[in-house]
Amino acid sequence: MSDLIHDFIFDSARRTPGAEALVYGARRLDYAALAGAVRSAADALAALGLERGERVAVCMEKNVENVAAMFGAAAAGGVFVPVNPLLKPEQVAYILADCNVRILVTSADRLRLLAPALAQCPDLATVIAVNPSGAAMPEVEGIAVLSWDSALAAPPGTPPRAGIDTDMAAILYTSGSTGKPKGVVLSHRNLVAGAVSVSTYLNNTAQDRLLAVLPLSFDYGLSQLTTAFRVGATAVLLNHLLPRDVVKAVTAERITGLAAVPPLWLQLAPLSWPADCTLRYWTNSGGAMQRPTLDALRQALPNAQPYLMYGLTEAFRSTYLPPSELQRRPDSMGKAIPNAEVLVLRPDGSECDANEPGELVHRGALVSLGYWNDPAKTAERFKPYVQPNGAGLTVQEWAVWSGDTVRRDAEGFLYFISRTDEMIKTSGYRVSPTEVEEVVYAKGGVLEAAAIGAPHPTLGQAIVVIAQGADGATAEALLAAVKPHLPAYMLPQRIVMADAALPRNPNGKIDRKLLSLQYADCFQT
Repeated sequence: MSDLIHDFIFDSARRTPGAEALVYGARRLDYAALAGAVRSAADALAALGLERGERVAVCMEKNVENVAAMFGAAAAGGVFVPVNPLLKPEQVAYILADCNVRILVTSADRLRLLAPALAQCPDLATVIAVNPSGAAMPEVEGIAVLSWDSALAAPPGTPPRAGIDTDMAAILYTSGSTGKPKGVVLSHRNLVAGAVSVSTYLNNTAQDRLLAVLPLSFDYGLSQLTTAFRVGATAVLLNHLLPRDVVKAVTAERITGLAAVPPLWLQLAPLSWPADCTLRYWTNSGGAMQRPTLDALRQALPNAQPYLMYGLTEAFRSTYLPPSELQRRPDSMGKAIPNAEVLVLRPDGSECDANEPGELVHRGALVSLGYWNDPAKTAERFKPYVQPNGAGLTVQEWAVWSGDTVRRDAEGFLYFISRTDEMIKTSGYRVSPTEVEEVVYAKGGVLEAAAIGAPHPTLGQAIVVIAQGADGATAEALLAAVKPHLPAYMLPQRIVMADAALPRNPNGKIDRKLLSLQYADCFQT
């Protein structure tokens, strides 16, 4: 078994060197070529003096160099920090400064945009820029700038000292929806255990072809690579512009596995999918799948198995619902993934009874090492867990408290209620925005909807729904439609119809914080 995350590529190269590993447009690499690209990147980083545990940020679109740089950093003993290329320069600079990045790998075009902000990154010594056009390289004051080709051509540096599975491997930054982004530190053990667990319940094999459409800075997006490389499957990189680009890629590349988040599935569900679609399965995470979208996807893709999953960056992935249970309990998050235990606990740490709401707590090999350089926030979320009858243990195990409220039914299946910090407090009740949104979606005539708590002088918070309508839907008609299906305290005080799609954060989720700012004037009830 591979102990370090880059070993997946090297092990697959030894087993099946000629098998297709990575596809990016017209570029196709077999495992021997991909392993060579990763070794070359590792040698280049070592030649630049990268020390064990130092951070290498990778900020560019999904491509071969992106993958080689990330896994090459791990192979060189460093820590890779994937950064979403959609972020603004100031946001990128914040991440680079926060985790003391030593080397940045990006594209020449993106470097031109980032250059003014890089002065905020005192630890950044070198930028490696992928420059396929061969144009003049941008200059950055105080920072060495190398082309990707020249970096690879340098004499190899000192080979890295062999690491172990508890060493840091990656830092993934959260979307920052509740404040400044937090860097979640993942060990090799975290990434390896996650890939083994997910590829096991998805029954991945070397014959699978996985389409990577999500950002590689998102743990769910990175998982498409690690699960593919673990079993020797093919990963196909796609930087899509339109939803139909995804359908075209699935068809052209004979994709068998597709992962997406609810807003993307919402766009994909009504498209025309081929009758002989090669998808063996599709997965959802990053938010609850709305029932109309789920039903539409099952009708459009009758031969593909749906896997509804729940995860958090701090523990990678926590639960999944087996497809065999979908008909019986389509609203369930399922049960714990292999090699993880998921608990539902009260604030005092005691276990909740069946159907009693409590906080989801995850323990096991997938629990990350904490937040980078933030002991206070780490202490809030990562807490000691004492195993039953384990009072004599002198070394404590750490579990992650998710901040999500869930319940477990009598058969052990979990159901999401809401994130603690998204709960709307109105008239003495705690209302889940998800519950309100589900009723809004069920009434039809709505493409997207988000329920938000607005300050109210007597209620505490009033429920306001921001919705993008379809087929001429109006706020009045929608409110009349949902009124019979919601108790009075859950009924929106106001529905605001948006003219365009609701804003999303870099991970593709609806950005509630930004909505609150954009529609602040509409929240007067």
